[in-house]
Amino acid sequence: MRLWSCQPKVSVVSRESKRLRALARANYGIELSAQRADALADELTRLDGITRGVLSTSDFDGEPGASFRRLLVQLAGEGATRETSTPGVQHHFPDRELSELSLVEAAEGIRSGNFSSLELTEACLARIERAQPLLNCFISCDADDARDQARHADACGAKGLLAGVPLAHKDMFYRKGRISTCGSKIFRNVEADVTATVLRRLDAAGALDIGTLNMSEFAAGATGHNEHYGDCENPWKRGYVPGGSSSGSAAAVAARLIYAALGSDTGGSVRLPAYFCGLAGLRPTYGRVSRFGAMARSWSADAIGPLAREVRDIARITGIIAGADSNDPTCETLPVPNYEAGIEASIKGLKIGRPAGFFSDNLAEPQRAALDASLDVLRGLGAEIVEVVMADLTPAFAAAQILLKTEATALHQQWMIERPDDYALGIRTEMEAGLFIPAARYIAALRKRGEILAEFARNVFSRVEVLHTPVYEYPTPSLAESNPDSAENAAHIMATFGRCTRPISYLGLPALSVPCGFTDNELPIGFQLVGRPFAEATLFNIGHLYQRQTDWHRRAPTLGL
Repeated sequence: MRLWSCQPKVSVVSRESKRLRALARANYGIELSAQRADALADELTRLDGITRGVLSTSDFDGEPGASFRRLLVQLAGEGATRETSTPGVQHHFPDRELSELSLVEAAEGIRSGNFSSLELTEACLARIERAQPLLNCFISCDADDARDQARHADACGAKGLLAGVPLAHKDMFYRKGRISTCGSKIFRNVEADVTATVLRRLDAAGALDIGTLNMSEFAAGATGHNEHYGDCENPWKRGYVPGGSSSGSAAAVAARLIYAALGSDTGGSVRLPAYFCGLAGLRPTYGRVSRFGAMARSWSADAIGPLAREVRDIARITGIIAGADSNDPTCETLPVPNYEAGIEASIKGLKIGRPAGFFSDNLAEPQRAALDASLDVLRGLGAEIVEVVMADLTPAFAAAQILLKTEATALHQQWMIERPDDYALGIRTEMEAGLFIPAARYIAALRKRGEILAEFARNVFSRVEVLHTPVYEYPTPSLAESNPDSAENAAHIMATFGRCTRPISYLGLPALSVPCGFTDNELPIGFQLVGRPFAEATLFNIGHLYQRQTDWHRRAPTLGL
């Protein structure tokens, strides 16, 4: 008598999942498991539900998205002209540990002879050695090379706005002859054959480049998880997300291991880590900073921006890296202003928008209280706070997802076919979604940008110069509960990231994250300033004056270092 059956349990797979598996196999040679096909079917159904009927557009003349880029330049010229000149700034060098200095204080201290580049570098290396086992924010750091760079800087004298200052950057900026892993297994041993424009410009300003920083695999994550190089930790509270994908950049700067770092921001990957780690972080206007020599994730949305403790530091770095580049045809030729020149200007009478609706509907109480308090500070500086009823930006959020998923998949398709097991499962599944987005939907998402940007400008910039919004709306999640490969509720948590940042990326607007408080469990909170195209100077002005009145940016995580 047969006591048991060895027949496999029949899984129930939806018709759509079966279709996706067949398409993946026939068109791309990719084998999808039933589980991954189900997840993809759910994600595509969700995107379709959001975008169906809202991505229709009348903008069918010329290149897809061309009207969007023209409108960015047009809106830049429509901004109100304000007096931004200011007397020369006197730099003071307080009696603090060298690691506690801001980027500008460090640069000006070297220039004044208060200390040497080697002294700064040794202070950074000592902290890196102690902190790296706790935070895992570096992928590589050659201490001997860092010291050689510092000695060379000291021997040459202080030349350049960042002469002798130790920096490190997200491991996706190529330097010829150096390995840039991009947080991946696939690039683990690949040497770059070019040097990124932003690195060349920092080199010309005298900055040191002492290491590469941890990041989400191929910049495809907002939490700080990385299967290949280990998760990056939040320096304020280990076990919590530091944000991503520029996780190592934020953690290293917040922990006082370096003075500033470059990251990239496609949907919030500079602003979110800045928020979670208590830093300032800029996503510049689309086309403001060259992307040549940086790993691409989404060519229609990627932006490169700095993270630092002080807004003045952000202004200095942006002034160095911004500007036209013949190697990047998407880089605009508009002149780059002296961002530091007007940073002390009065904001009396400047209209700052407080949004009602989209940006405030889901805001947790600690975040709401901190943002309200920051508006009180700006009001005290003379700014006029104007309530702005926001249109629903969910279509912009969804369209941004379509662009990101489709373009990332196009970039990775060959590796997905040839080396599928070299991706973390969560990253691989996210990439696969782009295989099944119709070309017509992608083109519509490109064309719709101009229409949504024009509507946003009418709704916002006709009334205010800057919009003040949340960066993230909810309590900071832990690394464990947000792990896409193991946590049951991770998908729900992941859906909360980027809601306040991704629509701004889609619109190509500049946005600055500024720290403004802490939660009850001692994790940072910040606000986001959104400006009209190429109005980074206005954001720096507001953010800097806010920091003059507060000390959130001066507070340091307690790591026992």
